[in-house]
Amino acid sequence: MSQIRGTAGYHLGPDHRPFGGPSHSAANTDPSPLDAIRAQTSKIEDLLDTVADPIKPYLPAIGRFLIVVTFLEDALRIITQWNDQLSYLRDYRSIPWGFTHLFLALNVIFMLSGSVMVIARRHSEYAVGGLLGVVVTQALGYGLIFDLNFFLRNLSVVGGLLMVLSDSFHRKKFAFAGLPQIDEKDRKVYFQLAGRVLLVFLFIGFVFSGEWSISRILVSLVGLVACVMVVVGFKAKWSAVLLVVILSIFNVIINNFWTLHPHHPHRDFAKYDFFQILSIVGGLVLLVNMGPGSLSVDEKKKVY
Repeated sequence: MSQIRGTAGYHLGPDHRPFGGPSHSAANTDPSPLDAIRAQTSKIEDLLDTVADPIKPYLPAIGRFLIVVTFLEDALRIITQWNDQLSYLRDYRSIPWGFTHLFLALNVIFMLSGSVMVIARRHSEYAVGGLLGVVVTQALGYGLIFDLNFFLRNLSVVGGLLMVLSDSFHRKKFAFAGLPQIDEKDRKVYFQLAGRVLLVFLFIGFVFSGEWSISRILVSLVGLVACVMVVVGFKAKWSAVLLVVILSIFNVIINNFWTLHPHHPHRDFAKYDFFQILSIVGGLVLLVNMGPGSLSVDEKKKVY
């Protein structure tokens, strides 16, 4: 692996002379700071590959399950709190009786069926479409569309769903009648780009919410750098692993709903946030497995 990553992809070998000039080693025997950074990140990636080798075959399944876990939890919550949900929609959202039942029932059906199809890798495009519809209708139905944190978290969840859609394109071809057709590879690339861009919005919400402290500033700076690297696709796999670690630690410490009393007013909110972050972690896991795609700095470096 080190022979592939190293300097081979960048034409920086010691004897490479593309224009007939003096060799690199003759011109400068000291490595540049950029070369040193590339060497160190390549070592880290090699180490991560070695550690992840035993679980690499299971990463797609793990990622897909984590992405839909928030929908499974939400469906279970609606079923177990059916009367409370009806009362909220009727009393606070002024939705007429009957429509409240239909709204909740359709949400449960789409969340359960869509989640099962995503996990089973069956009809992923229809499953993702149904789950995207749930995200939009819940934002409107519960009146949370103008809540900034809710909006940013759901953008990241949408990013995870787009990663699922991208992952499905290389396994199954489908076309919509009457519409101009885009090459399957191009669709995969565009959805990978959109997915990895949307995935980082949760962290942006984290940075600009809550009280500031030295530790929060340090974590925010490191996380923002990793987010930028994910968006542009530079060392995207390494950056995604770093974000997975940061978000997982944050999730366990901040959204520890299991420590709250069952009737605590913030327990449901903490539980909802916990599973939403798990879904975003799932999207990052798929990014680690698939890579950033050809519209990224990592892939362009291989070409040039």
